[in-house]
Formats: sequence, C-alpha cells, structure tokens
Amino acid sequence: MQADTHTIKRTAPIAGLIVVLVTVGTVGFRLLTGETWLECLYQSVIFLTTVGSHEPSHLTPTIQIFVIGYLVAGLGIFSYAAFQIGQWILESRLRELVETRRMQKEIAKLRGHFVVCGTGRMGEIICQRLAERKRPFVAIEIDEARAQALREQNDWLVILGDATDDDVLLKAGIERAEALAAVLPGDADNVYTVLAARMLNPSLQIIARAKDEKAAGKLKHAGANRVVSPVSSGAIKIARFLLNPSIEDFLEIAGTSEKRMELADVLITENSPYAGKELRQTDLRDRGIMVIGIRKADGGWLMTPSGSAKVEAGDCLFVIGNTDAVAAMIDESERGG
Repeated sequence: MQADTHTIKRTAPIAGLIVVLVTVGTVGFRLLTGETWLECLYQSVIFLTTVGSHEPSHLTPTIQIFVIGYLVAGLGIFSYAAFQIGQWILESRLRELVETRRMQKEIAKLRGHFVVCGTGRMGEIICQRLAERKRPFVAIEIDEARAQALREQNDWLVILGDATDDDVLLKAGIERAEALAAVLPGDADNVYTVLAARMLNPSLQIIARAKDEKAAGKLKHAGANRVVSPVSSGAIKIARFLLNPSIEDFLEIAGTSEKRMELADVLITENSPYAGKELRQTDLRDRGIMVIGIRKADGGWLMTPSGSAKVEAGDCLFVIGNTDAVAAMIDESERGG
C-alpha cells in the first residue's frame, strides 16, 4: 500500500503536466486556426509526440510562434518526465538493495529463531503470534508483492523465495533456527520443505500442516516432529465445545482479553534465576504464573508439583499465566536473570 501511494505521488505531477499541455495545445490551435476540436486535439498530440508533421492549413507567423513555444514546452516536459521516471526506478532499485542487505545482516545475527514457510492465512497468524511474543522469526514467501507488503506493513523479516529450495532455507538461517513451521498451500511443497529442513538441521523442531491423514504420514516420515491438520483440529475443538462448553468459554475469554493467558514450556538453564530453588522460593506465584508440571532433565515428570519441588538446570517447566509475565520469565531463563 505504501509503495502504491509513493508511485501515485511520483507519477501524478507528470501525468498532470501532460494533460495540461495537451489541453493548452488544443485550445490554442482552436483559437488560432478555427478548426474543429477533434482536429485541434489531433494537432496538439501530433506536435507533442513529434511523430508527424500535419501542420495547420494556414501557417501564419502567430501560429508558427505558438507551435515553437508548444514544442519547446513539450520537449521540456518530456525531458522532465524521463528524468523523474529514471530517478524513480533507480531509487526503487537502490532501496530494494539496501533493504535486502539490511535484512540479511539482521538474519545473520539471529540464533534460536523461528522460520515460517508460507505467509497465507495460517502463516500470517503464526507470524503475528510470534511478533506479539517478541520472538525472532524469518518468514519465507514466494509471492513478491505479498512479501514486500508484509515487510512494509509489519516490519517483518520476509525472504522472497521458494521454501523448498535449500539456498532459500539457508538464507533464513535454518542451521541456527530453533523451529520451523511448514504451512505452504500444498502438501507436496510441505513435504519437500520438511525434508530439506531436516537435512540441513537434524535437531530442528519442525511443525507442518497437512490437509489429510495420508499427507500427515508422509510429513512425519520426512522428518516433521508434529503434524497439524486443520480439519482434525477443528473437529476436536467442536467436540470440546460440545462436551465442556464452560471450559472452552473460559479459554476463549482468556485468549481474547487484553491480558491473555499463555501456556508455555520454559527450559531452565544453569544461569536461570530459578535454577537450584524450590518453587516456593521463587516469585512465580506473585507474578501470576502457575507451574502445572515439571519435566526433569532425566526424563521424569512431576505433575502439579508442590512448593517443595526443586527446580534444577535442564528441567522444563510447564507454566500458565499472563502473556507478558510468561514472556518475561522465558527471557530471564534464557538470558540468566
């Protein structure tokens, strides 16, 4: 949208000058020659474009002076138009090169980020969610106009290219990424993307979309950790509404209110402020965060842990609480305080 507005602003004065010049020429020839309006319009266009030499039948000195002035003005306007269009093309190209270079530098700095392949309806929602959580991500979009629009409207890192291409995935920093979402329109493209991503980063968490169970099986064989089927997920949610309407209403309210609830898993590092403490010694309850489970470093589980449960480095805490509070907890655990 911004690019379209910029284009209109640059081309509107040029088009306006040409219209004014043609109008002046038509009226001038009409007043000087007395010929029909159509003939005068024809004369003004012929002289302006210099493609012909159909002169008025009575070429008086006054008409000659008018024609000279008209041609000089036309040449000046066309020179100005050519200069402006050339400058506009050059600026657009330079702006694109600078933006691409800046984006590549930002992507090169990313570590543990997310890669979203496809920015359709589902992909855009995923990107919006990640942006709300202030989690770094790179989106890959094959449509140039859409990629440009997403960059300008949301200031996202969007790479133009085919997500099934290894080079494009490498440009997105796939080897340094934490997880990838394959939400391309076609199941075949998602399979190729998952296969390529798994080969480039064996430890990558991959979540893919499938239209049916047959495609889901292929995606899992290709290397996807999780496969989501919109049809299946929608059916499960409808069943939950039927069986537990009150709980689902609560989840809907919690997910749409200003202070939304967030369910997340938080990995406890050695530098985490929670490492080596019992749950009751932390400030999580005061911050509105509830620990509903702990996956110990050795693979064991503690469900609904008591306050005396000790948190150790390598544990993974499953928490629920305010979105901002959970995001701050994740940041503290990753950065160490």
